[in-house]
Amino acid sequence: MRDKKDNATFDLPGFAPAAPLEPEAKRAPPPRVRRATLKQEQLELLEPTDTTGLPLWVRDDNLDLTGLPVWKRD
Repeated sequence: MRDKKDNATFDLPGFAPAAPLEPEAKRAPPPRVRRATLKQEQLELLEPTDTTGLPLWVRDDNLDLTGLPVWKRD
């Protein structure tokens, strides 16, 4: 089915066919500014660590090998 124009309505202003767009003039991008990089430094941790960065395992007489407290008689 074809659409037919309704002649009873008037054409609204501003709905004329669009004029072809002209390409905008391209501007050169601004020059890139390099920021000074901050030097990284190694922070000291609260506990000593091994080569992997994990805390060292320290033997505690009040704990067993699983980390549970050892029950002692007074």
